[in-house]
Amino acid sequence: MNNFWETKTLSQMSQNEWESLCDGCGKCCLNKIIDDETEALHFTNVACHLLHTKTCRCKKYENRLKIVPDCVKISLDDIEQFHWLPASCAYKRLIEEKPLPEWHPLITGSQSAMHKGGHSIRGKIVSETQVDPDNLEDYIAIWPAE
Repeated sequence: MNNFWETKTLSQMSQNEWESLCDGCGKCCLNKIIDDETEALHFTNVACHLLHTKTCRCKKYENRLKIVPDCVKISLDDIEQFHWLPASCAYKRLIEEKPLPEWHPLITGSQSAMHKGGHSIRGKIVSETQVDPDNLEDYIAIWPAE
């Protein structure tokens, strides 16, 4: 088995390798709040309206940046943005020189195992279309940051 993520840096990866690092958990598509006083980042259980709640993938991935202006493309050009990714995110973990989580689909060969293990947002979120954006603080969740 070719564990390219153990032998290559992020900048050495092909586009396909880069994309395969995404485990499809959907946590990066959750609305986040930054505390004005402490600058602490808080995840909510409110997801972008483009997120498919069963597959945990963007319904309009190729056009998401045009449809959702504040959607952030995860790339090496924006590495300073990685701080808002959840601790389980492969991109963040590799930058921090940590291994992929044992449940990551590149390790297990199964996306469904990740969902069954509770490592995705499946069954834990509401769409931002159902929430008053002024009340996001009512939806702060601890689990995405773990």
